[in-house]
Amino acid sequence: MKKLFILTALIVASYSTFAQNFVDLRRKIEVTGIADQEVTPDIINVTISLQEYINGKTKVTIEQLENQLEGAIRDAGVPKEDFTINNLSAYNNTYQKKKNPDFLASKQYGIKFHDLNRYNQILSKIDPKGIQSTYIDSYNYSKIDQLKNELKLKALLAARNKAGFLLQGIGESLGHVINITESDNSSYPQPRQMMFKSMALNEVRLTPAESDIDVKKIKLSFQINAVFEIN
Repeated sequence: MKKLFILTALIVASYSTFAQNFVDLRRKIEVTGIADQEVTPDIINVTISLQEYINGKTKVTIEQLENQLEGAIRDAGVPKEDFTINNLSAYNNTYQKKKNPDFLASKQYGIKFHDLNRYNQILSKIDPKGIQSTYIDSYNYSKIDQLKNELKLKALLAARNKAGFLLQGIGESLGHVINITESDNSSYPQPRQMMFKSMALNEVRLTPAESDIDVKKIKLSFQINAVFEIN
């Protein structure tokens, strides 16, 4: 058993030494291929924050504001699954309300838009003094995975074509691919923060503030570094 262990150790050591000293003598060419494309986001996640406020001696409650929002969502044709509650601020805190009757509860809602024209439509049907803030959380594109795969393949083909062109110029021919490395250089638009801020609660506004939402395009860009053998 001891002799077998020593023999195994020698074989492993010899193989490791050979691997370290191995030199790849294949003739190679390394090139880079790039493919990119811009797309307009068709999924825009927006957060709307509503807060109770005092109108004279009357409190406009979060329930009233929420009913307005739900009605506006329904009228705009936004599916129920695209409308969620994101956060509550002491909404059900009975102790807080008893301790401080003037406490103003707030709620945050998430809405997934596929058409931002509905955003203005919804906002116009909500009491503007009850809108605390609204902003874009994130953008996305519904077919982004499919498009990424297409661009990666285009970048790889571009690398192969470049290698073939260069080798043809010096009378050589392209062989099999040896190694492929990809890099994602895509850029996404930054969410727009605080696009709508309610005015002082004692200030009367007859119409909601105009939205300044603009949807910047997503730029998908992939780089493929490929190593080919030269025949």
